[in-house]
Amino acid sequence: MKCFSRYLPYIFRPPSTILSSSCHTEADIISTVEFNHTGELLATGDKGGRVVIFQREQESKNQPHRRGEYNVYSTFQSHEPEFDYLKSLEIEEKINKIRWLPQQNAAYFLLSTNDKTVKLWKISERDKRPEGYNLKDDDGRIRDPSTITTLRVPVLQPMDLMVEATPRRVFANAHTYHINSISVNSDYATYMSADDLRINLWNLEITNRSFNIVDIKPTNMEELTEVITAAEFHPNQCNTFVYSSSKGTIRLCDMRAMALCDKHSKFFEEPEDPSNRSFFSEIISSISDVKFSHSGRYMMTRDYLTVKVWDLNMENRPIETYQVHDYLRSKLCSLYENDCIFDKFECVWNGSDSVIMTGSYNNFFRMFDRNTKRDVTLEASRENSKPRAILKPRKVCVGGKRRKDEISVDSLDFSKKILHTAWHPSENIIAVAATNNLYIFQDKVN
Repeated sequence: MKCFSRYLPYIFRPPSTILSSSCHTEADIISTVEFNHTGELLATGDKGGRVVIFQREQESKNQPHRRGEYNVYSTFQSHEPEFDYLKSLEIEEKINKIRWLPQQNAAYFLLSTNDKTVKLWKISERDKRPEGYNLKDDDGRIRDPSTITTLRVPVLQPMDLMVEATPRRVFANAHTYHINSISVNSDYATYMSADDLRINLWNLEITNRSFNIVDIKPTNMEELTEVITAAEFHPNQCNTFVYSSSKGTIRLCDMRAMALCDKHSKFFEEPEDPSNRSFFSEIISSISDVKFSHSGRYMMTRDYLTVKVWDLNMENRPIETYQVHDYLRSKLCSLYENDCIFDKFECVWNGSDSVIMTGSYNNFFRMFDRNTKRDVTLEASRENSKPRAILKPRKVCVGGKRRKDEISVDSLDFSKKILHTAWHPSENIIAVAATNNLYIFQDKVN
């Protein structure tokens, strides 16, 4: 696990967050993190509806170590708070998910969503402006045609670089319940959006119509036993997608079989050990995130206490199970009372699918090496994240005598939690969101 404990920290915060971390507002809390397909850009969304995009520093001969640093590239307001007058419901501006589209030209495109509306944004650069119009003067005022005696050819003059974010599509009015997932298809022409009970398929060019491909809403809502918690398209097969449920099950669907994928092709579920059955069993088995591996052969799911890796060819049990914070099993009662048991942690693969990362409490995040079966706990905090410092592994002590470098399970701060993480698609660079702080750690540069 050499590379895990040797990350260089860089701490970034949204431009509007200039107070100390103890004085942040609710709107500053980061709610999603996502690298683009090349890893050159990193987007974050927050509860205030803002999207902040960071761009990677270009390599410099004078400062080669700065290659891994990310600086603010663009900031824009993606969503505003709304009010549904028919249902008397306030619609939050919080960004639930961001997904990048592959770059086709000089501009970048990304999808962002709040609880109800998905938007397609174009991020483009402008470093020249046209001058020398015939019908307008230099201030933009319309000229009197009678005063125009010569014909001028407009020219482009250089100007300071400006990054513009413009909404190209707005996909609205298709979800009755809160959107929890969006996923771009491998055909790059369609994407899906999932809420608690339905999944819709959209064409990126059509905003006024979507196709409902999953609907688990019962005729009588009193018979509702589970909800959809996450959904994702297969990275290579445009007809295949999975969705997870609050019952700890995963369904794989094939859109070639039928238009409405209420009947799944595969059903993944691990039989519960009766000896471990408790009042909290159903709550902690709820899946908060599902991710296909880059190869498309495996998928990973995160529930409250574990991360599981599934082979798509084996439905009856996962091939790997990793304990994230098993020491909290004895604390489930207090975690239920303070609502932490309902926290939704995400999980990510590294570029080669050999390492898994997910978050925990006390600003801890966990990494698991699938090949060596070794794991490490690291901490993202301002105190131990001085520039170019090496992160030290952390250990949690459960009862007994506590060593000097260990922290007691009773001392964990459950208000500090890492729910959202991202991994560079090809390098050992990770992004970790801790409340209103964004930490970017890079593999040690020799």
